[in-house]
Amino acid sequence: MTAVGGRPEVVVTGIGLVTPAGIGREQTWERVCAGRPTATDDPELDGMPVGFSCRIPDFDPGIHVPGVQQWRVDRCTLLALAAAREAVGDAGLEPRDWDGDRVAVVVGSSAGGIATLEQQQDRLREHGPALVSPLTLPMFLPNMAAGQIAIDLRARGPVLQTGTACASGATAIGIAVDLLRSGACDLALAGGTDAMVTRLCSAALFRTGALSRRVEDPSGASRPFDAGRDGFVLAEGAGVLVLERAPDAVARRVRRYAALAGHGASADAHHQTAPHPHGAGAELAMRRSLADADASPADVDHVNAHGTSTPMNDRIEATVIERVLSGRPSVTGAKGVTGHTMGAAGAIEAALTALTVFHATTPPTANLRLPLNEAELDLVSGGARAGKVSLALSNSFGFGGHNAVLAFRPA
Repeated sequence: MTAVGGRPEVVVTGIGLVTPAGIGREQTWERVCAGRPTATDDPELDGMPVGFSCRIPDFDPGIHVPGVQQWRVDRCTLLALAAAREAVGDAGLEPRDWDGDRVAVVVGSSAGGIATLEQQQDRLREHGPALVSPLTLPMFLPNMAAGQIAIDLRARGPVLQTGTACASGATAIGIAVDLLRSGACDLALAGGTDAMVTRLCSAALFRTGALSRRVEDPSGASRPFDAGRDGFVLAEGAGVLVLERAPDAVARRVRRYAALAGHGASADAHHQTAPHPHGAGAELAMRRSLADADASPADVDHVNAHGTSTPMNDRIEATVIERVLSGRPSVTGAKGVTGHTMGAAGAIEAALTALTVFHATTPPTANLRLPLNEAELDLVSGGARAGKVSLALSNSFGFGGHNAVLAFRPA
């Protein structure tokens, strides 16, 4: 139960998920394993160039986050609170009994409460400053998901927010691992959240060329690593992991989903939106993650890819996986089911990778019909694949050239 250099191993003992595939860990896992896409026409995007998205079905804050004053927090924070509560309960923890001084919270987000900001800007323009809510900043600021989780669950350790675009959730988990290794906390709630399915975000992403324009077939629009991919589907969601040192988890006799064996981060230092053409930053993050896990490229037998379904990202990521990992690991991409949950994606996919290790089951890549030909990958498609996973990587990359890679092995 020790990692490189005698450091205590960090393990995942709780998982909370709120995604378009379902509210809760079990619903999400079941639908992702079934490979059933969630993209559908979105009435709130009527009249937009792309009028479909992946929203969370039937999310009712009164039911899923009881006791929270909904009017005080943005939707992205509500999603994070729901995921955090599930993760804590799943880990067999009771916040009333823990030493809150030793509990850290690290949550990533691309845009924070962007829906609140859009709504209040409309109020200002239409009605003047007198009708702008005094809660605008407390609802919008990107750190508020972490802050509200800390308030809700009485966590008084380091409480941090990460902003590395679509790598934010994975970056948060990596930082939480370092906090645990350093002794700065004994428990960490780490993950990501975003609720960017808004008209402004949809328009902006459309203008960048990032969104799929397959308006005649929304459910088939997100198709990671498919030769016919043309962009991602905008989505919302949240994922939170409970992390703790392995000896503490053993002492509590709690289930361990997986060990978070290593993590690596890098920057492309290349372009504000486009990845490095040769994947230099992605490769560096993957190699750093392996070094942190004291593992070799040949040890990796599974990759949960970033797999956005954009032509450039998937091509570059595929060539990097083939170049770096000599053992030809299985590769899957969850965004075919969930769409792109932005800053939450890295956390949701980290949770799915931990579940892949735990259940010895690899979910398929939805909508994969004709694999890209830029690299020879063992792409999982058609149905879930049974088989032990000894070492898995979860890749996350974001605008600005941010890269974060997490390594998981059986606990």
